[in-house]
Amino acid sequence: MIHAYRETYLSKAQSLLGDAFDYAVNVFGLDGDVFVKIFVASPFCKRVENGDPSFLAGKNGIEFASEVIEEAFGEKVNVEVEPRMDRSLEYWIGWAVAYYQWYSCRGFNEIFKVYSFGDLKQMYHPLHEADISKFVDITDSRMRSFFPETNLRRIRNEYGCSQARLAALSGVGLRSIQMYEQRNKDINKASAETLFRISKALGCSMEDLIEH
Repeated sequence: MIHAYRETYLSKAQSLLGDAFDYAVNVFGLDGDVFVKIFVASPFCKRVENGDPSFLAGKNGIEFASEVIEEAFGEKVNVEVEPRMDRSLEYWIGWAVAYYQWYSCRGFNEIFKVYSFGDLKQMYHPLHEADISKFVDITDSRMRSFFPETNLRRIRNEYGCSQARLAALSGVGLRSIQMYEQRNKDINKASAETLFRISKALGCSMEDLIEH
């Protein structure tokens, strides 16, 4: 299975986002949903989604939360902060969401459309001691309910073709096919050549793939 970035950087991204949520809520006093909103809108969001090693290296949760807050509000964070050793509810939220983003290749904006911060808080007690796969399974189910199936995914499944097989038949990259199906890329903006290759491989028209 293709993931968002190399697993080498996953634990760093998880601890970074976990600490950032912990400090933002418990030290800087922000509402969790407010921090989610400014994080997703920040220029740092994509760098975490991509597991950018130059961004993750040497950065801790205090620094990251401060940068997100300063970017959003245009003011320097002047709070003396001591490193926290405990793993709070807020830490678990950031940690778990970072894992799911890596696992699924979905954007944080999509994940936080499905979950409010309050929703995630309610999941803490039944799931924080469970294997992370439980969180993944529940979140996958909610994602499927929230984001209806794309025409590409429906036609591919009807054709009995895996994503990898479609990539091989069409010459369109596997990651691109996954992103079209997950709505991380808009298939309506795909090139005519890409649409032609996919439609030819699936025996459908190019128009059948367009989302209305």
